[in-house]
Amino acid sequence: MAALFTPAPAAAATTCEDLAVPVTVALLPQTVHGRLCAPPGASKVVVLIPGGTYNASYWDIGYTPEIRSFRLAMNQAGVATLALDRLGTGGSSKPLSTLLSASAQAVAAHQVIQAIRPRFAKVVVGGHSIGAAMAMIEAGRYRDVDGVLVTGMTHRMNLVTVIPVLANMIPAPLDPALSARGLDAGYLTTGAGTRYTAFHTPGPLDAGAIAYDESTKDVFAATEAVDSLTLTTVITPASQQITAPVLLVVGNDPHFCGTLGSDCSSPEALRASETPFFGTPSLRTYILNGYGHAINYAPNAPTYFSVVSNWLKTMS
Repeated sequence: MAALFTPAPAAAATTCEDLAVPVTVALLPQTVHGRLCAPPGASKVVVLIPGGTYNASYWDIGYTPEIRSFRLAMNQAGVATLALDRLGTGGSSKPLSTLLSASAQAVAAHQVIQAIRPRFAKVVVGGHSIGAAMAMIEAGRYRDVDGVLVTGMTHRMNLVTVIPVLANMIPAPLDPALSARGLDAGYLTTGAGTRYTAFHTPGPLDAGAIAYDESTKDVFAATEAVDSLTLTTVITPASQQITAPVLLVVGNDPHFCGTLGSDCSSPEALRASETPFFGTPSLRTYILNGYGHAINYAPNAPTYFSVVSNWLKTMS
């Protein structure tokens, strides 16, 4: 009888650890900070690169995390995550901004992937916005990953909406919250009160979500944007060298969809619009309706998280 009333042992919890991975970029030693969270027995890891003015916190949003945390959703699905701070952001090294580019960040991500690969059978690289460009450059150049997750980006940019966002950026030394970091003026961030319009519209305005976004905002180097554009859209896209499966997810993103952007009217239309830019025969697409650029903040983000976790299950 006693055995009938003995509590079952609790399932082992996900463990998280902070990593400081030494890398070399432009012949200079740097350190990339990442947060590795792995459920017991995880054999797959997604290495995640955030977008401009974001850091690793984008992948583990602390406001209503049960809805908005990509990290939590993947861990609950049995997949490990390694969310990175791009060089210049968060806990990573902060070199002169002119030393940074999308290519330099891809080189750093490649070294992180090589460092983490012995711990996992499958490694997927993922990114958001400019981080997605870096993920594609890394995957196309080195072909060392088992899959590529592209979010918040297509190969056709709507400059009509992008240029005003960039025009509202301010040098990081002029931002009260970031000035103490000692960054040079080549690092940019969003001006006060601009993040909803820049990254969330046409999604619903959730004051708590926007406040969290504002409180965790970071920077990007202006030079990162230059070859993000040239290496993914203007010249032969780096993505044409990708041989691994790709999943591309966007919202109703004014920066990458529409007349000047890709055709995001349906997942099928998006796939047809994006297929010429990819070398892989395995391209899947998904559209998260009802939100704009920063789709991890969407109230219906769990539907996209589920699409990602199901896609990852196809990698045996």
